Amino acid sequence: MQSPLFAHTEQQSSERYTVQNPQLLRVSLTGSDAVLARKGAMVAYQGLMEFDGEYQSSSQRNARARTGEGLDLMRCTGQGTVYFANLAQYIHVVDVDHAGMTVDSAYVLALDSSLHTEVIAVDSQYGISGTGKYQLNISGTGKVALMTSGQPLMLQVTPDKYVNADADAIVAWSSSLRVQMQAQTHSSGVMRRRGNTGEGWELSFLGEGFALVQPSEVLPPQSAQIGQGIRGQYGVGSQNQNQNNAWN
Repeated sequence: MQSPLFAHTEQQSSERYTVQNPQLLRVSLTGSDAVLARKGAMVAYQGLMEFDGEYQSSSQRNARARTGEGLDLMRCTGQGTVYFANLAQYIHVVDVDHAGMTVDSAYVLALDSSLHTEVIAVDSQYGISGTGKYQLNISGTGKVALMTSGQPLMLQVTPDKYVNADADAIVAWSSSLRVQMQAQTHSSGVMRRRGNTGEGWELSFLGEGFALVQPSEVLPPQSAQIGQGIRGQYGVGSQNQNQNNAWN
């Protein structure tokens, strides 16, 4: 059998995480470690692998119930290689160090089991209940595989150059940055888009670090079922899908 498809054979690498192609992640396991991945993200594997639901502590369950932010993960162990993907999104491997990273959990594909995650709040400048945004803070040392809809933009934040990003397009940022959620409109109109520009909430970043933005203001239909379409799953994060009218 002959085909141009044979140009897409697996990448050989000694690295634990390898981007097989822009939309497919290859992870090597040795039997003595584990990788945590988004539930249902496995598309193929070689070798002896086991997949199990990841235990959530009571504090994690309570935070998820209260904020909607959190990770539905499976624990992958064994010896061999496993491939992960989600809705053909672009994949990027990030090394997390002591400085930490804050991310919208909807964009996490996989991470080392040694990393610690905690839900944090980003508050509105108006202090209006229900207009804050919850995110996931990742700390420790290890690797995280992020997903974006399209090729992203990495923006450098410095003390003399702050960055504003649309709340629907921001993916991740350095945990050391000072962040404020704001809308450039008067408080009586805070629940609607600014005038007729179509722009709404944004996050303002100050300090020194990075902010990662994707070229899309629409989250992928994480829970969409085949044949049902997107059905309006837009907004500032999967945790706020029931507040779409307030954000848009």
